[in-house]
Amino acid sequence: MGWVPAGDYEVALEAGKVVCRNGKGRRLKSVPAKLKDDPAVVGLRQLTEWLERHERRCLSDVEQWMVRSLPVPTAVLARVWPDPAWQAALRDVVVTGADGGVAGFLRDVDPERGLGLVDLDGDTVRITPDVVHVPHPVLLEDLDELREFAVELEVRQNVEQLFREVWHRPADLAPDTTSVDTYAGGVFKELRFLHGRVTQLGYRSRGGYAVCPVVEDGVGVEARIWIGEHDGYDAYDTETGPLGWTEASGRALTAAEVGPVAWSEGMRMAAALYAGRDVEDEERAA
Repeated sequence: MGWVPAGDYEVALEAGKVVCRNGKGRRLKSVPAKLKDDPAVVGLRQLTEWLERHERRCLSDVEQWMVRSLPVPTAVLARVWPDPAWQAALRDVVVTGADGGVAGFLRDVDPERGLGLVDLDGDTVRITPDVVHVPHPVLLEDLDELREFAVELEVRQNVEQLFREVWHRPADLAPDTTSVDTYAGGVFKELRFLHGRVTQLGYRSRGGYAVCPVVEDGVGVEARIWIGEHDGYDAYDTETGPLGWTEASGRALTAAEVGPVAWSEGMRMAAALYAGRDVEDEERAA
């Protein structure tokens, strides 16, 4: 973006910040205070805020494609790729083809030539599928090997995919189990702290539960862990309860009915909440 007049100065947007130079072209260390309300400065700052929101939205959308295992048309990728925010969110994500096999790390999208990838042999290749998937890491059979390969390639994913923590349902867990208490009993001094942590981590709270909605194979599932219900007084202590999963109607699902993505994302939420517990209070109680 070029320089824009602002009184006796000129301002521009560089690396997400408003910069300023005087009439002689000398860069200033900061924007003069008298330009705070100048329309050009206000406009650039509003643009910065919009770009930040746009970048967060792009990352969130790609993460949703991954968590929901949604098919993504190549035409859509070609349309959004020229946008730096979309490109930053998509670059180096692992994509799979129609057969579910890993195609490679996404490096380029061209409307005519298709997707440019680094495949598992380290070669740059082009493929032209109609749709691809951005798979959740729990669905990748060779996840450890892919992580090692990503380190060798110096891959840096902005969307947390390969290095996202995953949990697999224990093989010895009874199939009719409806809840797990791995992360139950995490003590918090005040209810509002735990509810604040829920929001901070990007989850929702409803009816005394922290919830994580997941759509898997086209079916909506909700992971829920008890955190304590608001009653107008948030200063009392609380603790995390067992984790369970429900379908859209609210019916509790058994372990055998919970898919691998819903299981992993539910456990990820429970672990993240539990990590913020008051360890000193737990030790005193013990």
